[in-house]
Amino acid sequence: MNRNWTTMLAGAFLCATMVCATEEAPNVSDEVLLELYEGARVTDVVDGLVTVGYMDVGVMEPEISPLWRDEKTMAHRFAGIAVTVRYGPTNRPRNAGADLTDPENYQKYRDWRGHWYWKLSNEPFDEFIKPGTVIVMDNKDDNDAGSTGSKNILGWKKKGAVGLVTAGGIRDIDEIILQRNPVYTNYFERGRGERIGRNEVIDVQRPVVVGGVTVYPGDVVVADSDGVVVVPRRVAVRVGQIAYQELVDDIVGRREFYEGLGWELDETVRERETPAAFFKRLGLPEDPNQPAN
Repeated sequence: MNRNWTTMLAGAFLCATMVCATEEAPNVSDEVLLELYEGARVTDVVDGLVTVGYMDVGVMEPEISPLWRDEKTMAHRFAGIAVTVRYGPTNRPRNAGADLTDPENYQKYRDWRGHWYWKLSNEPFDEFIKPGTVIVMDNKDDNDAGSTGSKNILGWKKKGAVGLVTAGGIRDIDEIILQRNPVYTNYFERGRGERIGRNEVIDVQRPVVVGGVTVYPGDVVVADSDGVVVVPRRVAVRVGQIAYQELVDDIVGRREFYEGLGWELDETVRERETPAAFFKRLGLPEDPNQPAN
């Protein structure tokens, strides 16, 4: 091999190993991350990502936006830990193999439908849902299938899911809005049909791509009216701390304006713990921008 190529490859390997070493994910529990990111705003998190060198990383396309908003309660906002699933268009026959206009074949339809839901397009991610989960569903181009409806989304909520981020495939939208299930999606990619004959589950708890962003299981997902941002797990602690610092600083300034204007104080200007005290209570460095001792 040419000596220059050998040197370049060796240098690239050394660089790669150095990057991996500096970006190794801290051993922090989901529970600590959930408390760190509670009430986090997308903009502060984006600024935190930039601060640690992740310019324009993790910010989903603006088409991925809230299905509904409630600016009084902020119930459409969430932060949580990603559980991922990918659905894709089927390559199987898209019918039951019988004349369904004939009522005698109704049972064949039911058998075909049941097989599809239980074997081909089921929900294997369900077992990974726990309090604080954000389901991230990559289902782009899956044949107008409504993989999420008003019933199954309630089952996910009951297990602890705080929200859903999906490329599309939402149906029963009126009921989902009525139920106040937080969903971020491309509304123009909503799905009207059932999964049967349309899509299949491809992967679960593997990296997916939604809104132009690669999401790994365990990443932190933050969503509000500004959109969705995904924080790679390996930098989630420091980014979360920086975002919290910005949030507290903003709260202090806005609270002063509220008081000066004679406005009634609301949840967005509620006093919070000082960053140093909050981080210490969570067992994190008191200043994320200083080298560890």
